[in-house]
Amino acid sequence: MLPLLRGALPLAAVGQAKRVLQERRSSIYSKPPKNKIGAGQSFFIMSVFAVAMLVPAGWIMHHLPEYRKRPRPPPS
Repeated sequence: MLPLLRGALPLAAVGQAKRVLQERRSSIYSKPPKNKIGAGQSFFIMSVFAVAMLVPAGWIMHHLPEYRKRPRPPPS
């Protein structure tokens, strides 16, 4: 695939793409984490995430009867 791209793209763009890929690879670590996250922190983070996902859906479900009673806008 890369030889096809080299023929289609200017050399400057190929060089820039290689540089971007090298920068991405340098940010990937394969070592164990420096700081371990405890069970309490994991529970707190997962709780915040769950609340952030479920509260808007719950709000919409709770107010569905009100949304159904609204008059529909006239057709354009």
